[in-house]
Amino acid sequence: MNPLDENIQTAVTRITEYLSTHKQASSWQLKVMFRLSSSVLYLALGQLLAQKKITLEANDINYQVTWGQKPAQSVAPAASLQEQM
Repeated sequence: MNPLDENIQTAVTRITEYLSTHKQASSWQLKVMFRLSSSVLYLALGQLLAQKKITLEANDINYQVTWGQKPAQSVAPAASLQEQM
């Protein structure tokens, strides 16, 4: 494993441990707390997002990172094309 992959995996592990206990943090808090470069932070968050372990919400220039998935919001079915005419 190359050094970048190792850094990303370490970041994933540390972020997972932190969020499983604290449930939420901003991307900035995680970056500063774990002394991560922006690249490693966002690659780690991308991995966790792809694994559906976190959700991200834009919050000004940062992201609010939440452990777990939020329940899907129900959306009313769209009216049929014929009803719209």
